[in-house]
Formats: sequence, structure tokens, C-alpha cells
Amino acid sequence: MSNRNQIKSAKRVVIKVGTSTLTYENGNINLGRIEKLARVISDLMNSGKEVVLVTSGAIGVGSSKLKLKEKPQSIREKQAVAAIGQCELMHIYSKFFGEYSHTVGQVLLTRDVVEDDHIRENVVNTFETLLEMGIVPIVNENDTVSIDEIENIVKFGDNDNLSAIVASLISADLLIILSDIDGFYDKNPRENDDAKLLEEVLEITEELENAAGGAGTNFGTGGMITKLMAAKVSNKAGVNMVLANGECPEVLRDVLEGKEIGTLFIRDKK
Repeated sequence: MSNRNQIKSAKRVVIKVGTSTLTYENGNINLGRIEKLARVISDLMNSGKEVVLVTSGAIGVGSSKLKLKEKPQSIREKQAVAAIGQCELMHIYSKFFGEYSHTVGQVLLTRDVVEDDHIRENVVNTFETLLEMGIVPIVNENDTVSIDEIENIVKFGDNDNLSAIVASLISADLLIILSDIDGFYDKNPRENDDAKLLEEVLEITEELENAAGGAGTNFGTGGMITKLMAAKVSNKAGVNMVLANGECPEVLRDVLEGKEIGTLFIRDKK
């Protein structure tokens, strides 16, 4: 059974969308794309899959809602804008998923969930219960109280690491990270015309980490290095990960049909 064929049988899937997928380049909300995302995920659930959506974008959506010309710079402003953006984001998801007869539940996490056994157990139970009830858990970093992601972007990225933690917590079969790039390249494709897309990665080497560098977009915070870190965490926990372009949310269906799309980071068989 090929590695891509294995993906076809994935039942429990964590999907992560970044700010660049949810917003236009000018920072405004891309409603058309969010609507498509909700439709595709709803259809995947109708086919019998369990889906957890890890979303970024609270600060971006909050900035858009407040008509700010640029994202706030200070921690206190960012956290206040995140509080507004999180409400707006959940309202949008709730509306679109509701149109396809699915209910969403908000799960805001801080990094200490993995460090404290008692908290971790409670979080896992919450996810299990939501999935049993056929509800879409929508996960974000609790930006209003946690400054890890806001301050330490290079370390954690735009919720990439959070999505890998969630995938390992709930023993997912697959993590799909949707980004603004087609997959993982052997060098930066924006600077090198001869950059090659890697279809499969069996092991994350130092060479790959060097190739990742640390690029980001204006409104997103994650670079390629955070995608690699997410792959490391999920693969070690026995979860396959696919990095693909989120421009057309229908790509989720193609990935789950085993098509050669994006980069597949293969789980640790041990």
C-alpha cells in the first residue's frame, strides 16, 4: 500500500488554515474561500470523516473588522484585537457551517495543555465528545491570554505547531496544513526558479531545515520552518502530514483521495 493510498483511509483529520488562506492580501476577510472551506469540510464529514479545524486569523480578522490600516504592534493592542477577531471569526464559521447543517464548537488552547497531564486529559475528552456529537471543533491559540504565539512567532509559527499538537493529542490519522505555497521545496521557490517541490519526505534532515529558512507573509506569521516543526511533532506522534496550497479548499478532497498534491511528510512507523 503506497503512502498516498494510506491517506485515503484516514478517518480523523486535523486541518489547519493560516491567516493567508482566510484573508486577501490587503488584510480583508476572504469570505468566498471560507465559505468553500466550510462546504468541503461539511461534505467530508457527511462522507464519514471526523474533522478538527485549527484556524489562525483572529488578529487579521479583528484588524479588518476595526478597519485598521495595519495590524497592531503592541502586545496589549494585539490581544484586544484578537478578542474582537475571534468573535467575528467564530460567527463567520458558525454561519457558513450552519448553512451546510453542521454545528461548530470553539476550543481556545494555550501551550500548557500538553505540559499538564490533568489539563491534557480534559482537553482530549472535550475533543472526543465534540467529535462523537458530530460537531466541528474549531481550534485557535487563546491569543487574548497567551503571548507565546504573538511574541514568539519564529518558535511556534502561525498555529502550525498548535495543529501538530492537536493532531497528536487526539491521535489523528492525518494533519493537513493549508498554506499559500504548493508544498515544501528544496529551496525557496520565490527566489530560485530551479526549486523542486518534494512530493514525499521520509525524514526531516538538517539539510531540509536549512532549506526552510524563515519566510513569512505580511498578514501571516508562519514560515516554512514552522511547517517543518509541525511535521516533526506530528510524524513523531505517528501522524502523517500534508502541506498543500489552500487557495482552492477543494484541494482537501484531492489530498484525501490520495492524489499527488503538496508534500506528504511520512509518519514515524515506530
